[in-house]
Amino acid sequence: MGLLDKFKKTADEAKDAVVKNADKIDDGIDKAAELIDEKTGKKHSGQIDKVADKAHDLVDKLDKD
Repeated sequence: MGLLDKFKKTADEAKDAVVKNADKIDDGIDKAAELIDEKTGKKHSGQIDKVADKAHDLVDKLDKD
């Protein structure tokens, strides 16, 4: 098995893990965003929300594939 085959296998395993745990990952994204927002004194709420939305979109995209 070549290096690229190992990489593809690892990527497939990671995708499967995301698909199986999409709800938990989404909850974790929300909790992390809330914690970061609190720790920064809500000074960067808009930017934190954008990053959290992008992370949710990525999880959704992997879950649909």
